[in-house]
Amino acid sequence: MAELLQYVITGITVGLVYSLIALGFVLVWKSTGVANLALGQIVLLSSWITYTMLVRAGLPLWLGFVVVIIFGVFLGWVVERLILRPLIAQPILSLITVTLGLAYFIQGIVVFFWPISVAALPRLFPIEPVRIGPAVVSQQYLWAAIISLALFALLSLFFRYSRMGIAMRATADDQRAVQACGIPVTRIFSRSWMFACVLAAVGGVLMSSIGGVTYGLVETGLKSFSVVILGGLDSFLGAIIGGPIIGLAENLGDGYLSRLIAWQGIKEIIPFVIIIIVMFIRPYGLFGEERIERI
Repeated sequence: MAELLQYVITGITVGLVYSLIALGFVLVWKSTGVANLALGQIVLLSSWITYTMLVRAGLPLWLGFVVVIIFGVFLGWVVERLILRPLIAQPILSLITVTLGLAYFIQGIVVFFWPISVAALPRLFPIEPVRIGPAVVSQQYLWAAIISLALFALLSLFFRYSRMGIAMRATADDQRAVQACGIPVTRIFSRSWMFACVLAAVGGVLMSSIGGVTYGLVETGLKSFSVVILGGLDSFLGAIIGGPIIGLAENLGDGYLSRLIAWQGIKEIIPFVIIIIVMFIRPYGLFGEERIERI
């Protein structure tokens, strides 16, 4: 029982981080119609920037995080303004291919500046484990869940009550109507990419606090993509709910299936098996909008 509870708690907490990163993907997709295939590489790059600020530069924790957030905002602006905006009105395949090229470009930058494969961040949270019933859980997992939930709440308030948030929601629903109201849609596109990169940066820091900075963080972005497929490409609620489901499935699979079939790497493929199943049964996701279009 204690083992099962521990798998459930850690799976849900990691899944919440997946949801946080997935929200950035959904935001970009809803507002611009672009699938950001560089999500995992942005997570990786942000984690190495965090390592550089905190370990190599020796900045205080709060200042290092501020620098990382500013970097996320800057990266989002550069990607939208210099890479994607010149491709407006081009075929959607061109835009998606550009994000794939961006992914390999970022990965090359990471390999060039940080040739080491593994690094550890300084201690961000207390190391004393917490007992929840019969289970013993590391505080890194609990703090990752708390921070993710707090950001979900702040984003919900932002999109519901702020003028910029309302404009971003309106753009996601109908770009032409927003343009007719005099709102610069390109500015909304830029804000969407900034938010996405910041969320990826925060998610990367939280995952690095649990497992260190490794090139496996690229897979974290891919798993967040599976969250989007499960919840629905255009659904914020689906991203929030899909993350814990994916995290729980991979954690339980790693804990129990790996023993039954003696396959230690099964945890890494479970999210992608879920993608395949969802595409066959419900291709628009659990909460995605079902659209039927004439080809």
